[in-house]
Amino acid sequence: MPKIKITIADSHFLSRKGLAVLLQENVDFVLLSEALSSSDLVNQAKFYQPDVIIIDYTSANFTQESLQQIVKKYPDSKLLAITDIQSNISIAKAMNSGVTSHLLKDCDQDEIVEAIYKTAKGEAFMCGKIASAVLEDKSSSFTEYTCEGLNISDREMEIIKLIAEGLSNKEVADKLFLSTHTVTTHRKNIMNKLGLNNTAGLVLFAVRENLISPNHFLFSATN
Repeated sequence: MPKIKITIADSHFLSRKGLAVLLQENVDFVLLSEALSSSDLVNQAKFYQPDVIIIDYTSANFTQESLQQIVKKYPDSKLLAITDIQSNISIAKAMNSGVTSHLLKDCDQDEIVEAIYKTAKGEAFMCGKIASAVLEDKSSSFTEYTCEGLNISDREMEIIKLIAEGLSNKEVADKLFLSTHTVTTHRKNIMNKLGLNNTAGLVLFAVRENLISPNHFLFSATN
């Protein structure tokens, strides 16, 4: 299996070095570079194209607004955010800006490693605390989403559920006996209706609408 190439983007010295040690302990990971600011990370795009960028967009010299620029500079890289506790609205905005997965800094090593593997494959991953909070926090903008208000059909809801469970467009098509083109069209329509830019936001919607259980994202080293 090809090694997963990683860049750490975080202004906190201890956070960067702690993640660097964690990456060095896994033979599947390669640390390409470290970035101390958004501009530093954008400039590094000339030299590096990592598979995963581990970023704390709340640390000094980084902003949530810079995420879209980073995604544009790194079109083939996936973003794994690891931050201190944030509001659900902040997390939703980050994911809608291009973050694939989101963890908190108090997550343990096994959960971070699992998140890196899944994020590298383009799969959305949230720690259990975030997934549970998405259901409990009524201040989240996702509370406004209802199938009636958005005119989402039963077929579209079924597709949302399968995508949120991690199925690819082709796998969804095979399961529902549809063409891949049809599923792709449905997916684009769904994203437009929900005002989303990526799968992570779709996953948050699926959790809030009880299409999938937040336990889907829970990871335990004992499992």
